[in-house]
Amino acid sequence: MSIEVANESGYDVEGLDEAEFAALARYVLDAMHVHPQAELSILFVDTTVMTDLHVRWMDEPGPTDVLSFPMDELRPGREGDLTPPGTLGDIVLCPEVATQQALTAGHSAIEEMLLLTTHGILHLLGYDHAEPEEEKEMFGLQRRLLLTFLASR
Repeated sequence: MSIEVANESGYDVEGLDEAEFAALARYVLDAMHVHPQAELSILFVDTTVMTDLHVRWMDEPGPTDVLSFPMDELRPGREGDLTPPGTLGDIVLCPEVATQQALTAGHSAIEEMLLLTTHGILHLLGYDHAEPEEEKEMFGLQRRLLLTFLASR
């Protein structure tokens, strides 16, 4: 699996280890039966860049926590039936926004960014949370994936 992680945010977050985010992405993609030759990019950016992306692509003001940009519209596979190889897409995270959210939620900034990474990957795989049933499915899945990843570390 080709997973590229880059921190261009300039924001100092204690414990932001790019290898940890690559390991999480690999874990989630394996659990979702995504082909091992799939490609994924995870990029950490500052609030200015995130604001520009949020306005341009979502027509929403201000920075947001995470944006997902799917490429080949891959969907989860099944046991013994992987997705075809391809480019999953890009996940863009804003550590400054994530840190603020973490304070409100009562956990660390790293935990928040790991959650947001999982959330972003699920969006790339076609999950959404616009409707209550979709939200229940997606949030339950992201919780299970993140907790099992953290327990395996």
